[in-house]
Amino acid sequence: MSGNMGGAGTKAHPCDVREGGHGAGLDPEKRSQILAGARQVFFDRGFDAASMGDIARAAGVSKGTLYVYFENKEDLFADLVSVECEETAERMFVLDLGEEDVETALVELGYSFIHAILRPSSIALLRTVIAISAKFPEIGRRFFEAGPCEGVSRLSAFLAAKVEKGVLEIEDVEQAASQFLTLCKDGVTIPVLVGSPTALDPAAVEKSVRGAVRVFLRAYAPRTGS
Repeated sequence: MSGNMGGAGTKAHPCDVREGGHGAGLDPEKRSQILAGARQVFFDRGFDAASMGDIARAAGVSKGTLYVYFENKEDLFADLVSVECEETAERMFVLDLGEEDVETALVELGYSFIHAILRPSSIALLRTVIAISAKFPEIGRRFFEAGPCEGVSRLSAFLAAKVEKGVLEIEDVEQAASQFLTLCKDGVTIPVLVGSPTALDPAAVEKSVRGAVRVFLRAYAPRTGS
């Protein structure tokens, strides 16, 4: 039978513990201008080597203006993490809830997901977050919520629609979404993250995505018979 979507008796998914969003700043355009400068400095120099003065110059604003929008460098980088993850999710997780062919939809999502997370800027961001999250746990939380949790949420909505139609049989769609994304990146992200050549091996990507879809559909296809 079709399962629930996080009903009673199921364990809370880590992504369920989210807090409210952060302020957007006084002027959205000025804030975007500052974030563009911060992106350039952080990605070129890394978190530790970046300074608020460097960021102000790159953004074309005064340090005084910078501090109106952001309390310090950590606050600025945390906001940049959220924006980068949100923009990636907007591009990557475009799922048509009415799509009838689940296999095709998952294959397309799998390819999009891997190519997005293996972009040099995505790898640079992830490495930086990992390096500083012990010291600045708020940054790690921002990344987790705006990145992995947002992806799980968007895919969960698609899976829930398929459960309602009886196309899939899933008790916990958030868990299933997380499992699918983990299967997709298994074996292809860690080598890049630890310093292997960043060029994607198309054969490895295809093997990972196709394998993830095959395992996922075998696990969650409706049971037949008694």
